[in-house]
Amino acid sequence: MVIRFLLRQCLLVVLLAAVSLRGYAQETKGQTGTAAADPGNVAYRGGMVSPPLHKPNFTLTDTSGVPFDFAAKTEGHLTLLFFGFTNCPDMCPMQMHMIAQALKKIPADTANRIRVVFVTTDPDRDHPKVLRAYLDHFDKSFIGLTGDHAAIDAAQVAANISPATKLPARADGSYDVGHAAFVIAYTKDNLAHVLYPVGMKEADLVHDLPSLVNETWLRRAP
Repeated sequence: MVIRFLLRQCLLVVLLAAVSLRGYAQETKGQTGTAAADPGNVAYRGGMVSPPLHKPNFTLTDTSGVPFDFAAKTEGHLTLLFFGFTNCPDMCPMQMHMIAQALKKIPADTANRIRVVFVTTDPDRDHPKVLRAYLDHFDKSFIGLTGDHAAIDAAQVAANISPATKLPARADGSYDVGHAAFVIAYTKDNLAHVLYPVGMKEADLVHDLPSLVNETWLRRAP
């Protein structure tokens, strides 16, 4: 039920953002993404975005309690942005694990030029220490951000994502959060030309990241 809900959220967000996922061929877990045709002769395996999405301007708080200006602190880096929560049963750990494993399989000098930013959609439970411990399980370099609900909602809107929704609590008080389940990749031009929905493979990132790090898009038709 949660998986189906989040997948619907993912598709809805993309539609609301007027995004065309030319390379997006999967709607369920376990299916392989189709390489997208690309005018620069790089067949990226993520979903190509047309028009590209502008990198959002927002400031939240990192896990050490310091304000983090997302646009400024990621300037010049390939940046992978994901909104999720630490109690997520499947999609969040799946995406974080996929990224972490891919970073281990590309050259270190390439991996060092990539920033991975995880913004919690559940600040009531994801206190900084909780968020830091969760991300350290995958990769200690991952940046975790939190804030109040209004600030996090605003960050999602700035990223062309519908704000996450808290689902009805269970009898024991636990609950899930419906949120967009794709990773947004911002290249050095501060635009996102590629998204990675749930269902993409580790190998897809291993294939794409080295090219995205150096991508300028200058040779591409407008």
